[in-house]
Amino acid sequence: MTKSMATETTKTEVGSYFVSNYPPFSQWSADNLDEVLSAMQSPPNKVPLGLYLHIPFCRKRCKFCYFKVFIDKNSSEVERYVSALSQEIELVSKLPVMGDRPFRFVYFGGGTPSFLSGKQLTRLVDRLRQSINWDHAEEVTFECEPGTLSEPKVHTLRELGVTRLSLGVEHFDDEILRDNGRAHESMEIDRAWPWIQAAGFSNTNIDLIAGMVGDTDEKWQTTVKRAIELEPDSVTIYQMELPFNTVYSQDILGNQIETPVADWPTKRRWVDYAFDQFRAAGYRVSSAYTMVKDPTAVNFSYRDNLWHGSDLLATGIASFGHVSGVHYQNLPEWEDYCEALESGQLPVGRALQITPHQALVREMILQLKRGFLDADYFQNKFSCDILAQWSEVWQEYQDAGYLAISGRRVELTREGLLRVDSLLPAFFEPQFRDVRYT
Repeated sequence: MTKSMATETTKTEVGSYFVSNYPPFSQWSADNLDEVLSAMQSPPNKVPLGLYLHIPFCRKRCKFCYFKVFIDKNSSEVERYVSALSQEIELVSKLPVMGDRPFRFVYFGGGTPSFLSGKQLTRLVDRLRQSINWDHAEEVTFECEPGTLSEPKVHTLRELGVTRLSLGVEHFDDEILRDNGRAHESMEIDRAWPWIQAAGFSNTNIDLIAGMVGDTDEKWQTTVKRAIELEPDSVTIYQMELPFNTVYSQDILGNQIETPVADWPTKRRWVDYAFDQFRAAGYRVSSAYTMVKDPTAVNFSYRDNLWHGSDLLATGIASFGHVSGVHYQNLPEWEDYCEALESGQLPVGRALQITPHQALVREMILQLKRGFLDADYFQNKFSCDILAQWSEVWQEYQDAGYLAISGRRVELTREGLLRVDSLLPAFFEPQFRDVRYT
């Protein structure tokens, strides 16, 4: 029996479930900084280039949040951070690893990027454009929290070149939003959505979370109905997990309480329901988490380039990136990050150079999240027959009803898609299967 299926549990335990990289983040080390600094000072590989910018401010900290965010910074501290981030972009723009590559995609994540005022955003982008531009980017994504938006701010985002606006709805039930620590309530979603539609973004996305504390069948069905009524271009649906550094996780571990989060079968059933409802409304599955209204009009440059081995220059506190086969994370503490940049140094905190085999595993497990794999892609790129290399795993998953293999194509069933993250550790190298993920 594979490691993933042998250890799968019904209850939502504390620990990371969602797989976003490989090898696990816990294996990255400050001892490897020379490797990433060397890569940054060398010419690039011939792969696409993306840019991530971390805006770590929020009105409130959600009880399920595991990102690096701050809710207590005053205006002068926010300005200090914006200056540090601008300085980082300036330093990054001069690195040899940039080459002459344009940014294929840009992603403003958080935290809450829309926490910044329209004037702050304009000033930030003006400063960034002194060093870089994203005029040729296929996609510029900006994450928003409904309660931070105003009609002028939405138009400012459109004017700054944002093509994909992603709204963190999560749920439409106000009691659930309050109990889980969300800063917004449903009326703020209803107020902001017409502004977003009128602005004419190429792609409007809404995020939902299945399994928030207090959710029920009836409340989830109402949330799915209301989400469909908004007619977003795409919807992203996550299943709530409990990484170690969330408020919920600390309470469970510290006070020895039972997990308040819905179990995995319930969450999968809710996502399954949502997929069926969105499909009936004309949407198509794009990955284990996303459905799109028109696949010919909506692509996911950020996702698809990352999952096919692009470089990602990560900027901002605690952000994760990778260049030329070296993965890295920026310094995670406020003073360390700001002071490094104020002294003219890149704020890199830890790194890991991956092997060719690890690059193969990384691309394979991430691409499997789309619901299918093309074995010839890996044969051509890595000279590896993934069907032969992991034949026992494929066979077991096929016997369990999680996937089907036709010729050189692996295709997940709906059952496999709903639990894809639990299937991925079976492909990890043995030394990484029992380590903490983050």
